Amino acid sequence: MTASSLLSSPKPCSSSSSATHTSTPRHPPLPSSFRVAPAAPRFSHGLAAFAAATNPSASSRRHRAVALARPVRASMAGPARRRPEYVPNRIDDPNYVRIFDTTLRDGEQSPGATMTSAEKLVVARQLSRLGVDIIEAGFPASSPDDLDAVRSIAIEVGNTPVGEDGHVPVICGLSRCNKRDIDAAWEAVRHARRPRIHTFIATSEIHMQHKLRKTPEQVVAIAREMVAYARSLGCPDIEFSPEDAGRSNREFLYQILEEVIKAGATTLNIPDTVGYTLPYEFGKLIADIKANTPGIENAIISTHCQNDLGLATANTLAGAHAGARQLEVTINGIGERAGNASLEEVVMAIKCRRELLGGLYTGINTQHITMSSKMVQEHSGLHVQPHKAIVGANAFAHESGIHQDGMLKYKGTYEIISPDDIGLTRANEFGIVLGKLRYHAHMHSPI
Repeated sequence: MTASSLLSSPKPCSSSSSATHTSTPRHPPLPSSFRVAPAAPRFSHGLAAFAAATNPSASSRRHRAVALARPVRASMAGPARRRPEYVPNRIDDPNYVRIFDTTLRDGEQSPGATMTSAEKLVVARQLSRLGVDIIEAGFPASSPDDLDAVRSIAIEVGNTPVGEDGHVPVICGLSRCNKRDIDAAWEAVRHARRPRIHTFIATSEIHMQHKLRKTPEQVVAIAREMVAYARSLGCPDIEFSPEDAGRSNREFLYQILEEVIKAGATTLNIPDTVGYTLPYEFGKLIADIKANTPGIENAIISTHCQNDLGLATANTLAGAHAGARQLEVTINGIGERAGNASLEEVVMAIKCRRELLGGLYTGINTQHITMSSKMVQEHSGLHVQPHKAIVGANAFAHESGIHQDGMLKYKGTYEIISPDDIGLTRANEFGIVLGKLRYHAHMHSPI
């Protein structure tokens, strides 16, 4: 990429932000139960549009308060590029990135989050429509209820094709590196067309010494034995995670990853378990693992980034740029403590900045993002903050008169993503809201 191209004006991610924007008639925001309501009024361009948008009727104000997804048109049902055929330990297109959603496992570990088995099944169906490659449906050994929930998801969602390409997601269950956990995970996921067991053990010195109270040699032996045991049950797809990899010794990581590959691991997930690393550090960690782990060409490298320092999305993108081809995320970024990398942020960043990420792409149908976000909020009880990127209530709202002036002239001035790209409709097409910073937006800004 030339210097001049880097300095050129950025373009919106979607051509739908053009100055002569037209679109099909929109539905109004849906209530929390997701029922379709009568159509809301549209606004035309120009000064009349500004007057109508900034002085709406009471009915329009109520509609503007919440904006949810509209039904997806059939022409938008599939991803822009064809998803490669699923093979556990390889991806035939080097630019394709698998999206591993752990909303139903790590996401449900958020303080205050609870979902019934029936709710988890509803969310899993939506994740399948969204197009995620792998659904981590739960931690089956944690309770009989969770085992039943994962089994139900494996039976129903894990065998039901969706979309134009007939996509069927991998259904994954988490387990610690012990036989009881692995047996429970296999019992839950084995009913899926594409089952996966995800097993983990800590590898950082602080975890091995203070939590496991085991030597590095013992940890390697356990990991090797348990990955081999999971394969012996008949599961062809095994993911291994060295917990707290972000604070683990590099040479020890290369060693344990080499051993689990030999034992049959197909995906190597590299967790920044406590959200400790900075993006350049995490990118280098992935690059070093790719360059120094014997046998790494026989496995997929994955990332799992926590958000303790607010860097989960940045670290995930750094990992993808360095060679990771599976990214572990959650809807709305929910999860332990400060949460996980947010699916919607990671996916839309890849879509918007594909040229700077080496042409990477995902199989996500972004038209389902808004509905997925609202569904997870409703079932988990965890509501996103208004200024949350992509799915927050204010993500496409414009209060400043300077911004409103730009939006009325050309949406690309202040929106790098079109709301249409994520299945969002708003009561007025410019996103204009009243506030103390509102100027006469139809006039030239004094600045």
